[in-house]
Amino acid sequence: MMNWNQLISNCRLGQEHRHLERHDDRTEFKRDYDRLIFSAPFRRLQNKTQVFPLPGSVFVHNRLTHSLEVASVGMSLGNDIFQKLYEKYGSELSPLVSEIGQIVATACLAHDMGNPPFGHSGEKAIQTFFTEGKGAYLKEKVSENFWSDITRFDGNANGFRLLVHSFKGRREGGFAMTYSTLASIVKYPFPSYHAKKNKFGFFTSEHEQYLNIAHRLGIEQLTASDGVERWARHPLVYLVEAADDICYEIMDLEDAYKLKILTADETRELMLGFFDEDIQQKIMERIETEHLSDENEKVQYMRACVIGKLENECVRKFMDHEEQILAGSFEGSLIEHIAPRQRDAYQRCTKVSKSRIYRSRPVLDVELSGYRIMATLMELMVEAIEHPDRYYSQQLIGRVSSQYDIDSPDLETRLMAVIDYISGMTDVYALDVYQKICGISLPII
Repeated sequence: MMNWNQLISNCRLGQEHRHLERHDDRTEFKRDYDRLIFSAPFRRLQNKTQVFPLPGSVFVHNRLTHSLEVASVGMSLGNDIFQKLYEKYGSELSPLVSEIGQIVATACLAHDMGNPPFGHSGEKAIQTFFTEGKGAYLKEKVSENFWSDITRFDGNANGFRLLVHSFKGRREGGFAMTYSTLASIVKYPFPSYHAKKNKFGFFTSEHEQYLNIAHRLGIEQLTASDGVERWARHPLVYLVEAADDICYEIMDLEDAYKLKILTADETRELMLGFFDEDIQQKIMERIETEHLSDENEKVQYMRACVIGKLENECVRKFMDHEEQILAGSFEGSLIEHIAPRQRDAYQRCTKVSKSRIYRSRPVLDVELSGYRIMATLMELMVEAIEHPDRYYSQQLIGRVSSQYDIDSPDLETRLMAVIDYISGMTDVYALDVYQKICGISLPII
């Protein structure tokens, strides 16, 4: 059974020896938050599409605004959970447990940082380059575990790598985040070669770092008759996941309304469906009392009500199942366990999103274009590291940042350097590089 006092640690990966040297008023968890906010990978999220392509005249969500909203909801979830835990355990809890809200908010900021350009389409392009494309021959040249990593490439594992890997010229421990923050982003705590789907928590190259974190925090390793290597989730992962589930589903509805994919009536019906008739009436009365005649304002108010309700439901379910969560036996997400009315309303939103939003023409167009861009970049860059003596290869390799070990004598290291380079691009930069190296556009001379 995991325990809260061990699970919440402010020790930093790679800087364990400096644990007691801090002298300012910021907590270590606030330092984590600030470190991400001011980082280049976090800033790059502003040019990574969340769902819709940026239409110009109407501002919809990108990965950056989404992550900030998830962090806001995550902070509320974490703070509310601490209050419930304090009511239950009182002074038995370490003072660090009061920082749960900050830890969850920071993990929420990081939860999408490993996503490649063009989201899931970009992930697929990297995977299929090796399974279906010109990279298939590399299977005979790399280890079995590495092949599993790259053919199942996942933004979750890539995000963990981004935070903990020591890139060239960078300090040990990568971002040198606290153990608890790092554990809180590992949604799938097992390696790729034990994953049932293309979802896993860390690459083979970061396996030892995860083992160290899990050991220090007392995260349970789960026994399995089939020999599968996996661990329990850190409890705060459930809160990060809930914040993400709440935001992307509800905010996508608002964006769809702004882009006229959904009508005002359709949006209102979906959002009011989370409440019984009495609460629905109170919400509409409040809208009238506040003299909200603008449809956008009405949608925003209903959206706030829905997020508040879902947040409360997730807190309640977390505490209902706290013992199972600490034992590593809780299954599914918190959203899947909320009250029937809210769960059914959420599932209706999901169904509409899949049929009307995620399959809309603008979204499909970006996915198709993004896939082709990513596949082409993978093909050209992998060919370059396989034949580095060629003139064109040298020109391509010259574009790569010095932090990536693309000149390594080890093939697996070079391949990961290519994936690090391409997955770290923004949508706009990937398009720009694609156009330039394909001769579609030329810089102004």
